[in-house]
Amino acid sequence: MPKLVSHPITFLVLTLFLMSVAAYLGSVLRRARPMADDMREDFGVVQSAALTLLALIIGFSLSMAVGRYDQRKNLEEEEANAIGTELLRAELLPAAQASEIRTLLRHYIDQRIKFYQTGDGDELQQVSTTTAQLQSNLWTAARSGANAQPSPLTALATAGMNDVINTQGYTQAAWWNHIPPSAWALMVIIGFFCNVLIGYGTRSSRPGRRFLIIMPLIVSISFTLIADIDSPRNGLIQVKPQNLIATAASIPSQ
Repeated sequence: MPKLVSHPITFLVLTLFLMSVAAYLGSVLRRARPMADDMREDFGVVQSAALTLLALIIGFSLSMAVGRYDQRKNLEEEEANAIGTELLRAELLPAAQASEIRTLLRHYIDQRIKFYQTGDGDELQQVSTTTAQLQSNLWTAARSGANAQPSPLTALATAGMNDVINTQGYTQAAWWNHIPPSAWALMVIIGFFCNVLIGYGTRSSRPGRRFLIIMPLIVSISFTLIADIDSPRNGLIQVKPQNLIATAASIPSQ
């Protein structure tokens, strides 16, 4: 389920097919066992309750996806601010370490931008490896500068380096955080049975047959919107590293 949801277009096609099949099964059931007139009122209550439940679950899931998207945006901003702050605090260290840290941060921010922009798994693995190595080198340079010239000012630069490393970890955790598969399974199951009820309750006239197409389309588009927002890399709605790009542009070249 997680791999399927991470590809919204494919998910749209599959859910549209599944919801359409559900509506068709409902219409087949209606022809096989027509609804008695005295059951229509009770059926309407059940159908309304099921559709209300589906709407609530879609709304809650959309809220969860939007919250995760906002978190990824905020963490990108925090990461850019941490890097920009450390570029300034590096001046508090001895000249040799300050120059080394500026050079390393220039390469580091390039890797962070690639993390947001790449969609290739092999390239992402390379970015993660390079980022970890750069973090180790940055921390070694900051620690060396603080040991060579111990003072509250160099401690401030070391604390800033700690923030740079921490924000990357927070960002990675946010990108791993998705809507649980159980929530997706619940939405799809309820959507399936709601479309069965729609198919069963729709009349055989031409407007009724059109409704059998509209309802599965609405449900599948709703699911796809949630999947798109919840998918950091493969969706149309993505977090752009605009703050990191602006910070990279502000770093003077040596």
